[in-house]
Amino acid sequence: MKPIDRVNSTEKGTLKNPFKSTDKAITDEGHKIYMGLSCNGCHGGGGGGGMCPPLTNETWVYGGDDDTLFRLIVLGSDELKKKYSLSRKGQETVVGPMPPFGEIIDDETKLWKAIAWIRSVWGGRAEKKVWE
Repeated sequence: MKPIDRVNSTEKGTLKNPFKSTDKAITDEGHKIYMGLSCNGCHGGGGGGGMCPPLTNETWVYGGDDDTLFRLIVLGSDELKKKYSLSRKGQETVVGPMPPFGEIIDDETKLWKAIAWIRSVWGGRAEKKVWE
């Protein structure tokens, strides 16, 4: 299923990643997908940030659960905030909007694998982990 279709047909808060961030084969594939979608252009090749927030620290601007991250990538930050009445959290100083990727990513499996890779490079405290 296309990620945009999944977002439009699924209740907020119910999306869960079927892949584990501890599965090296999955995370290796997820990193290739991440790079292929040019996520590295904004978030850095290793997820450490750049002109957009790092994916390696424990600050998740809109929340770190699977559902929110999936919807953020699909809808982009402006639509996510509008559709779900969300606001920014944390102390990140990078405030540019994330563009929507829902029409670009053709298979939700690819998105979940990219998210599994993002999870694998996250370096926050264990008590801040809100997945798996």
